[in-house]
Amino acid sequence: MNPVIKIENIVVSADLHAEIDLYALSKKVREVDYEPEQFPGAIFKIAEPHVSIILFKNGKMICTGANTEANIKKALEYAAKIIAKHVIGPSPPPKVVPPKVAVPKS
Repeated sequence: MNPVIKIENIVVSADLHAEIDLYALSKKVREVDYEPEQFPGAIFKIAEPHVSIILFKNGKMICTGANTEANIKKALEYAAKIIAKHVIGPSPPPKVVPPKVAVPKS
């Protein structure tokens, strides 16, 4: 018996390194659904290639539904072009907490 393997769905995370105005994006782009009372991310449904992208205010994205790497690239490039018009500014850098060092008492 030989199993038949077929890639059906690839999930990819990406980061635009920019803060996005999800409310304005959802008002201007009909393919974007944003209901912050129910979920903190906006859902961008792209028809071709058939993928959905979850967008977060901090610029992070999750792309799902593609079945090839080429389709992922095509969808993310298309989304980035649309989203670029609704960028508020760069994402704030992550907070780095310096480690606490224990100093032995003499």
